[in-house]
Amino acid sequence: MRCLGPLGLALALAGCSIRGLAINAVAASLAASGDVYASDGDPELIRQATPFALKTIEGLLAEKPDHPGLLLSACRGFTQYAYAFVELDAERLQESDFEAAERGYERALELYLRGRDYCLRGLENRLPGARVALETDPERALAAARVEDAPLLYWTAASWGAAISVGLDRPDLTVDLPAVKALVARVEELDADYENGAVHEVLMVLATLPEALGGSPERARRHFERAVELSEGKSAAPYVALAESMVASQDRGRFDELLKQALAIDPDAAPSRRLANVLAQDRARWLLSRAEELFL
Repeated sequence: MRCLGPLGLALALAGCSIRGLAINAVAASLAASGDVYASDGDPELIRQATPFALKTIEGLLAEKPDHPGLLLSACRGFTQYAYAFVELDAERLQESDFEAAERGYERALELYLRGRDYCLRGLENRLPGARVALETDPERALAAARVEDAPLLYWTAASWGAAISVGLDRPDLTVDLPAVKALVARVEELDADYENGAVHEVLMVLATLPEALGGSPERARRHFERAVELSEGKSAAPYVALAESMVASQDRGRFDELLKQALAIDPDAAPSRRLANVLAQDRARWLLSRAEELFL
């Protein structure tokens, strides 16, 4: 076997360096691509584009397994895709094709957990030992987190919480609810205005849980008002989420009022929320079409 001379060695090292720089550049670009997707108003285009982007991110993570931006993007991307294009599809299939709906829910759960695990990898890199500590002492696990960790904490909570909501019949998942609550509470402590009220939207949903699981209608109302205030009334999601909680109390009037408020929002008024608003308004229309079934 021939040894590399000084020039050959230099070229080989340069090639490795250039490849690493190229991967880092692509990784940084993909990690920042979420804003492009979020501002698009065509859900079907995003439905078709997202799987390719997610697999590209996973391919890059095989080369750069600890890249913080890629880990966060994978977590966020799988969570958003699972909710918008898998779980909601499954929900609409429940009455017409129960078995297909169940398969959809199972796939959504797998995608949520896949996203969560990427976030937990990122969290472990930032806070060594956090993954195990979250299961035993969540507050202590997150004590060292800083404001720059807020996005990672938020999406860990979002992916984990979504998995729990789909797998409510699985004790191995529901037992982790305290960890999700601790993650969201820490985000609120670090950056109460995170993403123009996004954390309050999650806190509102948690507060709409049954009282046995720590829910509180009064807390839900407070977080709803704060979410609307921070988003300047340009986000449809809080209205839709609170409207759904009205089904349990059978408050049809408030249900209709909230969904109509959601539909009155102009998706173009907040470009960074355009896709989320289009999806939320589509859900609002679907919920209104089912009102006679939801209210006795």
